[in-house]
Amino acid sequence: MGRQLTFDELDTPLSETTFVVVDLETTGGSAEQDSITEIGAVKIRGGVVLGEMATLVDPGRPIPPYIVELTGITTAMLIGAPRMERVLPAFLEFADGAVLVAHNAGFDIGFLKAAAARSARPWPSFRVLCTVKLARRVLTRDEAPSVKLSALAQLFRVSTQPTHRALDDARATVDVLHGLIDRVGNQGVHSYSELVDYLPDVSSHQRAKRSFAAGLPRTPGVYIFRGPSDEALYIGTAVDLRRRVRNYFTGSETRGRMKEMVALATRVDHVECAHALEAGVRELRLLVAHAPPYNRRSKFPKRGWWITLTDEAFPRLSVVRTASSTSVGPFTSRTDAAEVADTVAQFTGLRTCTKRIPRGSVHGPRCPSRELGACPALRGGDVTETEYEPIVDDVRGFFHGRHDGPLRRMQDRITELAEAALFETAARLRDRTAAVGTSVRRTQRLAALASIDELVAARPSEDGGWELAVIRSGRLASAGIARRGTHPMPVVDAITAAAETVFPDATPFRGAPPEELGLTARWLASDGVRIVQTTSGYGEPSNGVGRWEDWCRLARAGSRSEHQ
Repeated sequence: MGRQLTFDELDTPLSETTFVVVDLETTGGSAEQDSITEIGAVKIRGGVVLGEMATLVDPGRPIPPYIVELTGITTAMLIGAPRMERVLPAFLEFADGAVLVAHNAGFDIGFLKAAAARSARPWPSFRVLCTVKLARRVLTRDEAPSVKLSALAQLFRVSTQPTHRALDDARATVDVLHGLIDRVGNQGVHSYSELVDYLPDVSSHQRAKRSFAAGLPRTPGVYIFRGPSDEALYIGTAVDLRRRVRNYFTGSETRGRMKEMVALATRVDHVECAHALEAGVRELRLLVAHAPPYNRRSKFPKRGWWITLTDEAFPRLSVVRTASSTSVGPFTSRTDAAEVADTVAQFTGLRTCTKRIPRGSVHGPRCPSRELGACPALRGGDVTETEYEPIVDDVRGFFHGRHDGPLRRMQDRITELAEAALFETAARLRDRTAAVGTSVRRTQRLAALASIDELVAARPSEDGGWELAVIRSGRLASAGIARRGTHPMPVVDAITAAAETVFPDATPFRGAPPEELGLTARWLASDGVRIVQTTSGYGEPSNGVGRWEDWCRLARAGSRSEHQ
């Protein structure tokens, strides 16, 4: 009862869409404190009235005098009228499968939802259309200074005048709805979704480009707006390609850049995908390949900063653009990467001085002092290459998930500072510790997925089937879907046989792009995902930073609350 409309139904022509126009009279303006005294509803399709429903409702309380004066409904008139808990099931059955329409829908639907809650009845997921909002979109201020029902009834010369009685007002709203639909029908608005998305400032030229969406499938995928020279202007994803692209030409997209892009577009290409994961991955790859000017995130799609151990006798942490086998990242900001590197060095004893030290030499002599303190490696005096090696191993072990010692030392220092009442210093270290934990954990989590040569996973789809993905060294190598009633294993075998060959490298993510790897990891972590087959176990390091996830989340929350 009252199910949500499907995408196919959203695109049903207005002439074939069933509407139930409803109006209420109440004891006051509060849905929580007042009650319904009368309900009137008219069911229409294609301009034809299919049925009407009207009844007084006993609110269980006297009618306030000002309501009697407004509506003419008295307490005596309601003696013997049914209570709302008896009326509501009949109304829901009457409106089942239709789009609910009301003038100032927030008021009427709010009262109906409150009535459902009082009777412990779930409220169905109706689609709702408000004629007040629609009138404000369709009519100019000069034409309709007021969008009250009485004013619009006069403008559209309705057959039934509103009288502050439910059925009369519902009938008047029917005529207003038809008048508003007539106004936009010659501007390419022919379905419910287009009506809801309608904005009057969309040019006729822009609406005419709706034909770009005509041949697109109603499936997940990637769409590409092409410009006059066949260049990619904008790339996006959709669960329903036709509906999403058509919305660009009906006004639901209000960003100035998008309007400019649509004006330049000469056609729309598409790549049909099995499911949202494949669409997301293909979008990322196309953004890298084309760098379309109207996608903000495609401006520098490959850029990022990594923290890595240098290859020398006395390694240190360096912030670089290219990852190595012992790296953490990527970071969007070089400053953030440098701060994490400094924090790790401070609590491991790794040197921060940048002078290159030859093999066989000693760290310490002539080590330049730093503006914010001495090099951490100076704490124990001069250090030989052999004495320095355990410090480097400590950092490598921390990055690779063999232990979490640096974080424990940071936590102990936070406790010492707090006990000494140095709360601001403790808070700053808490934030730095959370930054270290978050970045190292992200690297370990994504590296764990990238370390698997091949993993096949399945996620339940909305239609009762399975979304399938073949992931090789962190990259999506193949995707498919097993429809409801179809045995999934033959599909798994087929997409595995057709999967892309991947050649990994020696970096933490084995060459997989971090954004793609993160998208895939989030898909694998979503509800219902099952591992079908894998070449090795899928899990983060048991002694890694994963156990610090809750601590880091609370630390970030504390930092946000302090800065509000």
